[in-house]
Amino acid sequence: MQFFKRSTAILTVLTVLAACNSQDTAYNASRGGVAEGAGVSKADIGTAAGALAGGVAGYQFGGGSGKAIATVAGTLLGGALGRSIGGSLDRGDMAYYNQTSQRALETGQPGQALPWNNPQSGNYGTVTPQQYYQASNGQYCREYNQTITVGGRTEQGHGTACRQPDGTWQIVSN
Repeated sequence: MQFFKRSTAILTVLTVLAACNSQDTAYNASRGGVAEGAGVSKADIGTAAGALAGGVAGYQFGGGSGKAIATVAGTLLGGALGRSIGGSLDRGDMAYYNQTSQRALETGQPGQALPWNNPQSGNYGTVTPQQYYQASNGQYCREYNQTITVGGRTEQGHGTACRQPDGTWQIVSN
């Protein structure tokens, strides 16, 4: 649990640094992303998020003395995958993905893949929610599967999201 808390704090700091960067981070439509010199790149954020998710997964699945090895391996694999995806998805892609994810988690039928695509970039994917369940803290949650295709290369993922008091869904693990 301590590992998860520290990793979450690191990811939060990276996200805040990216958001608060004082340089010109205005959306650059001609590049489809953040302007040059923005400091922390989307690939950096993707690496951090992937490393966090991979490390948490490795920690949960490893056992005994193998737990440390599983955590390190998960962190490295997650970081590499996150960097690849984070470096490829732009703001437009994320907007389409996030809109579809919220709709899938809120109203999607279990096992029904809801597609998204960004006609500007050509990137696309699906979000497939599973059954609702109620967590021990009373929140309603759903596991989900996703695919993301960037430049003809498809990656798959799995995670859990829980419904927040404001009605939005927040990823709690991936």
